[in-house]
Amino acid sequence: MKLTPEQIAAAQKANLETLSGLTNQALQSIEKLIELNMHIAKQSLSESMSSAKKALEVKDIQQLLAHQAEAVQPMAEKIMAYSRHLYELAHETQASFTKSAEKEFQAGQRKMNALVEDWTKAAPAGSDAAVHAMKHAITSAANVFETSQKAVKHAVEVAQTNMNHAASAVETKVQSGNKTVSKKNNKK
Repeated sequence: MKLTPEQIAAAQKANLETLSGLTNQALQSIEKLIELNMHIAKQSLSESMSSAKKALEVKDIQQLLAHQAEAVQPMAEKIMAYSRHLYELAHETQASFTKSAEKEFQAGQRKMNALVEDWTKAAPAGSDAAVHAMKHAITSAANVFETSQKAVKHAVEVAQTNMNHAASAVETKVQSGNKTVSKKNNKK
C-alpha cells in the first residue's frame, strides 16, 4: 500500500495544526503563570512595605513579637494559596494536553482502521491470518493507550488528594501555632 502525495501533505498539515494547538495551550499556561507571579510580586511588595512601616513603629520587644506573630499566618496562607494556584494551573495544562493527545490518538486510530480496511480489501486470498494479526495489534495498542490514560488520571487524582490533605495539615499547624504565639503574647 502506497501513500499518495496528497495523503502525505494532509498528514503534515494535520501534524502542523496539532503542534500549533499544543503550542498555543502551552503559551496560555505560561501567560497565566506570569500573571499569577506578577500579582504575587505586586502584593508581596505592598505587604513588605506595610510590614516595614509597622516594624519602624515598634517601641519594645513585645510589640515586635506581636508584629512577627501577626505576619506568620497570612504569609503561610498565601504560600498555600500560591501552591494551590500553581497546582491548578499544572492540572489544567495537563488535562488540556491529555485531551489533545486523546483526540489525536482517536484520529490516528480511525486512519489506521481505514488503512487496514483498504488493505484487507486488496489482500490476496489466504492472508486472513495476517489481517487478523494486524487488527489484533491495533486493538491491543488502543487498549494499552486507554489503560495508560486511566493510570495517569488515577495518579493525578491521588496527587490532588494528597496535596489537599497536606495543605489542610499545614493550615491546621499554622493556625495552632499562631494561637500558641498569641496566647504567649497575651500572657506577657
